[in-house]
Amino acid sequence: MIKAQTLKGFRDFLPGEARKRQYVINKLKAVFESYGFEPLETPALEYEEVLLGKYGEEEDKLMYRFTDNGDRKVALRYDQTVPLARVAAQYQNQLPNPFKRYQIQPVWRAENTQKGRFREFLQCDIDTVGTASPLSDAEIIATAAKSLQELGFKNFKIIINDRNIFSNLIKQGVFSEENMMTIIRAIDKLKKIGREKVLNEMIEKGISSEKATYAIQTIETMPPTENLQKIFKILPKLGINESQFEFSPTLARGLDYYTGMIFELEVEAYTAGSVAGGGRFDNLIGLFAGKSLPAVGVAFGFDRIVEAMTQLNLFPADLATTKVLVTIFSPELEQKSIEISSLLRSNNINCELWLDPESKLDKQLKYADQKGIPYVIIIGPEEAEGDKITLKNLETQTQDKLITLDEAIQKLTS
Repeated sequence: MIKAQTLKGFRDFLPGEARKRQYVINKLKAVFESYGFEPLETPALEYEEVLLGKYGEEEDKLMYRFTDNGDRKVALRYDQTVPLARVAAQYQNQLPNPFKRYQIQPVWRAENTQKGRFREFLQCDIDTVGTASPLSDAEIIATAAKSLQELGFKNFKIIINDRNIFSNLIKQGVFSEENMMTIIRAIDKLKKIGREKVLNEMIEKGISSEKATYAIQTIETMPPTENLQKIFKILPKLGINESQFEFSPTLARGLDYYTGMIFELEVEAYTAGSVAGGGRFDNLIGLFAGKSLPAVGVAFGFDRIVEAMTQLNLFPADLATTKVLVTIFSPELEQKSIEISSLLRSNNINCELWLDPESKLDKQLKYADQKGIPYVIIIGPEEAEGDKITLKNLETQTQDKLITLDEAIQKLTS
């Protein structure tokens, strides 16, 4: 007998959890499309050279890479930003400029599995390619904030910085570009592991204790860049209250491709980390296109959002997609139940038809209750004779006996 199990770091989502996920996806899609973002899908597999070297040395180690049966070096999608860069370059003569897209697909990373970290997980991204306008940066932030609002989050903060703050240390001649990337990756962990461990990490990577301390102290006192000041002025015009965002010069976001504004969204009372993050990446697409194509975007931590919504009770009490179960009272009345279920669907009411005519009614009611179906329709001999039905509400344990189908439809759609 084969042991029934999932791979470590991979998950099944049974209907109850899958409904939550679908609810979040539908909400996010509606917000994205309200801002003019269009859907994009890319393959799970890319050529290895497309993905490798775009994220950073540590991230490359987490990539699933292998040689396929055609002796091609390939890799599973690590995120959706690099595939977007490839698409923007490959189809640059076919896409509108600017190109605004959203993408909701799984990505794969060979993580050490722990709470909140999986090897396959869903990412939701929105990006605008083709403009360096501060308005495009602000719109991405506003769309992310609106998304959280639509999902029911009230108390969240947008933390914003500019990667050019770190570049200033290179311009001062204090650090090389290579050292600066080490500092950025270390500072990215400041909230998670604390100041002392960040300093130790820099020292272990070859930066002196004095320079490591100087880097953190200098960065902590940096003012917002001119570009950030422009973005801060635009955000209130897009409906973002000034109390909802703040400048943080130590926000780093460790991925190598960021070039300008970066940001994260943190939900109050949810301590597992940020639920979304992104920024500007003006050089990445140029690696594929042979010319500069500015871009800005955000990735949502889908699992964290679902977890935070569950923790804060933000999901509707009833996520069942089936509104009513049409029971079969007896084999003789099977045809009547089939007709009723067809009529309900033609009136845009999601219904399920019981499939075993020999089952007792009690078993059918228990089935509906187990699935969270709020209503059942019963057509017994009395109902069939008068061309009526009985509509039972399983939540209130009340019923409307011997009513017409039209009356039932009115109740089910009200």
